[in-house]
Amino acid sequence: MTLSLTVHRGTEQIGGSCIELEAEGERLILDAGRPLDAPREARDLLPLTLDRVRPATVLFSHPHMDHWGLVGELPDHWSLMTGHKSAELMRLTEELFGGVLDRSITCWNSRGGSFRVGPFTVTPFLTDHSAFDAYMLLIECSGTRLLYTGDFRTHGRKAKLVEVTLKKLAGTVDVLLMEGTNLGTAKPVITERELEHRFADVAGRTRGQVFVQWSAQNIDRTVTLYRAALRSGRELVIDLYAADVLNRVAQDTNIPRPGRDFDKLRVLILPSGQRLFHRAGRSAEADRMARQPYAISRRRLVGRPSIIMLRDSMFPDFERAGITFEPDDTYVFSNWKGYLDPNAPQSGWNRATANGARTLHLHTSGHASARELERFAAQLNPRWLVPVHGIAWATPEITLPPVCRLADGETWNVPH
Repeated sequence: MTLSLTVHRGTEQIGGSCIELEAEGERLILDAGRPLDAPREARDLLPLTLDRVRPATVLFSHPHMDHWGLVGELPDHWSLMTGHKSAELMRLTEELFGGVLDRSITCWNSRGGSFRVGPFTVTPFLTDHSAFDAYMLLIECSGTRLLYTGDFRTHGRKAKLVEVTLKKLAGTVDVLLMEGTNLGTAKPVITERELEHRFADVAGRTRGQVFVQWSAQNIDRTVTLYRAALRSGRELVIDLYAADVLNRVAQDTNIPRPGRDFDKLRVLILPSGQRLFHRAGRSAEADRMARQPYAISRRRLVGRPSIIMLRDSMFPDFERAGITFEPDDTYVFSNWKGYLDPNAPQSGWNRATANGARTLHLHTSGHASARELERFAAQLNPRWLVPVHGIAWATPEITLPPVCRLADGETWNVPH
């Protein structure tokens, strides 16, 4: 029985991942991501080499849109699968952009266990990434074992999961489909715990407010900031959307969540957040949160030492309440620096600088460093490494197992 592998998109770019495995006429599609450089209004973005007529099962490795954002273009007769929390976050993201993800999604057991799809046996391994509920996927078929890393890192709050996977699978994998996002880059790669120390230090040295811009779906970063707030005698103030994210994913975990004994976590009630809930038909939920003891208004922030979530879209709400940056404040951008244009007139960085507030970039990558990619591949010791989700695979500073370079759309029949 022949097992074939086709990377429809991802051999020469980061994001937009779409990979196909086929055996005995059955097909698995690993991710169906929206390209990072695609305009929001762009449509018909599925790779042209992907056959949309024959049935297939799509496995989404994690809830970042460059891995699932083309779900709306997938044929209705295709089956969709992912982790429970990933499915929740995918639906929430659709709501954020004014849509509805009404496709049926089957969720695998997030605590482990294998399942069958035709001739394929799939075992998800929860992993460390800036996306919550991210997985590596072990796929066994015809005596061949293939591991798809999805996106991963080894310096987040779940780094031990990667080590557990390595220990379990070392020397047993034939094909490693490995991401290479950070090859050839100089992105900051420090641990989330080190980032926590730095935020606590900044908060301790700031006499005014600490405003931080970060992704509400980066749960590791929310935990980092909550712990930094506790260490510096402050509260962490998040908006309604971030509170919604925590309420959807934090059940049965020790992750901070509005209420639930996390008395230093506050939810800021802004008109923009209320409009978001109203657009999704969830006004009653926003109203309910606004009545809870953890809710806080803009005016109550004045003189209250806090670490405050901030996005550029929130500035009109703050300005209407008379809240602006002061020279004693600090503004921190805690996302990938590629998203930051410090000269954009409406950006937080530009506004903070204009008002004399301190500006900082404090962040760590959601992806493994080049050295950690080298270590991971060496310890796993596969027969072949197939590069995906990267552009600098010729980096001379690292050594990798035998590399099988494919072109987008090229089919490789995996040798027995």
